[in-house]
Amino acid sequence: MRHRPTAAASGAAHADELFRSRLDGQIDLRHPLAKLAQRMPWQELEEALSMTLPPAPVAGGRPALPVRLMAGLLYLKHAHNLSDEDTCLRWLENPYWQFFTGEVFFQTALPCDPSSLVRWRQRLGEAGMEELLAQTIATARSMKAITPRDLERVIVDSTVQEKAVAYPTDSRLLEAGRKKLVLLAKRHGIVLRQSYEREGPTLSRRAGGYAHARQFKRMQRVLRRQRTLLGRVIRDINRKLGGVSDAARDTLQLWLERAQRLHRQRPKDKGKLYALHAPEVECIGKGKARQPYEFGVKVGLAVTARKGLIVGARSFPGTPYDGDTLAEQLEQAGILTGTKPKVAIVDLGYRGREVDGVEILHRGKPKRLTRRQWAWVKRRQAIEPIIGHVKDDCGMRRCRLKGAQGDALHAIACAAGYNLRWLLRWIALFCVWLAAVLIECMPPSRSIPTPTTI
Repeated sequence: MRHRPTAAASGAAHADELFRSRLDGQIDLRHPLAKLAQRMPWQELEEALSMTLPPAPVAGGRPALPVRLMAGLLYLKHAHNLSDEDTCLRWLENPYWQFFTGEVFFQTALPCDPSSLVRWRQRLGEAGMEELLAQTIATARSMKAITPRDLERVIVDSTVQEKAVAYPTDSRLLEAGRKKLVLLAKRHGIVLRQSYEREGPTLSRRAGGYAHARQFKRMQRVLRRQRTLLGRVIRDINRKLGGVSDAARDTLQLWLERAQRLHRQRPKDKGKLYALHAPEVECIGKGKARQPYEFGVKVGLAVTARKGLIVGARSFPGTPYDGDTLAEQLEQAGILTGTKPKVAIVDLGYRGREVDGVEILHRGKPKRLTRRQWAWVKRRQAIEPIIGHVKDDCGMRRCRLKGAQGDALHAIACAAGYNLRWLLRWIALFCVWLAAVLIECMPPSRSIPTPTTI
């Protein structure tokens, strides 16, 4: 972790740097990541985030970490689907990553504590993460990888970003609620009449065995007993809340409300609680045969219809109808790209909704579509592999960030990571194409120069 050097240490460091080789002299500047580091609008990104980040520290405090360093680490983290700890460790070993984040000389210490990425991400908020995504789109435009016309036609679809929670069976949730309340009671000095620490785990194992044997009547009897034990613990704690401090009472009230909600809910209820530590989790059915239900939050993605660059990513809590999210999704795409979409290609989950000034195309309009519009409708399924890559390669498969805000930040960060991979792939293909053009144009007797800039 970096600290502010003293005057003597700073002078010694400058003296040492006179005899060190610069990173741009050690690495291959034709590498796609090195090329992208020189084309990213770091100055514009720092100016855009200056309104979101806190002011500079007072005299004597530790200086803030560079914006380029932290933004680059977030880009690389989601481009390679790494944890915060693994991102810092790989940065330490990879000179190309250090060059991408603005280092001049090869560093032998961690760029920051991994927890700094957590706090920096929270300070950015949803608007700051959208700025990271917008800068990847701006980079693609500056490199002429996409044109303004490409941004006018988008494909929109929704998927589920699952939360890092265990599968929510009734038995497991009831036992987890009882254990949590007993733990909090002990922590705050509340003596319970009975904690059921022996009977609770036994009932949980019996419920699992009965469910496996398909003996559902016996399983229901066990669940009723578990619900009874949870209710007894809740009432016991409620009776003794008067003897604790205000801070402890607030904490206990929060968990008591969740436990009471869990105690009241039944299998056929709507708006059920699926995780004690993550009450924002929703049960979403997308019609998949292999996975009928997914537990997380609905996320909408918008990609360019021709090139497949992500121009919008947004979470939608509360399991809304897909068509009701279309206007917000297109609005976000217009803000991030600076170009309002004119055509949106969607599936039948969005039918029945129209957006002012935007032409909505889907296969539910067979008699009103021209041949050219039908060709674009057939292009709709191009977003499906993009969703798969964002989930598997960039980490959207499972969200480990806290709360509804964590869901929103993670979805946008995964989209930014995918765009970074898209840009690196485009640079590599452009270099191959340029080399092939040079081979055709150069006389056979002359050597072929290797492109070093784009």
